[in-house]
Amino acid sequence: MKYKRILLKLSGESLAGSAGYGIDETVLDVYSKQIIEIAEKKCEVAIVTGGGNIFRGLSGTESGFDRVKGDQMGMLATVINSLALESAIQKNGGRAQVYTSIRMEP
Repeated sequence: MKYKRILLKLSGESLAGSAGYGIDETVLDVYSKQIIEIAEKKCEVAIVTGGGNIFRGLSGTESGFDRVKGDQMGMLATVINSLALESAIQKNGGRAQVYTSIRMEP
């Protein structure tokens, strides 16, 4: 393996698949298996997810949302995508942990 660690950025749009919105479970399954394959080669993988498949903060402000509220909604969309990817990775036998600055109490 050339690299010991990688940072992978997954756009929210890519998680939506052909529908263009929401979360495509087939895409999650494919991504999670690819991520597990890389991790099994002893490469640490950090993943940053986007949230554009669920909500875009800037477009929300054009619809009348306060900019701060729109950005907060966009950040929550990234957490939703992260949790979905974490679940898919774990379902396929991998290890994953979501880290976010937004408090997510159990």
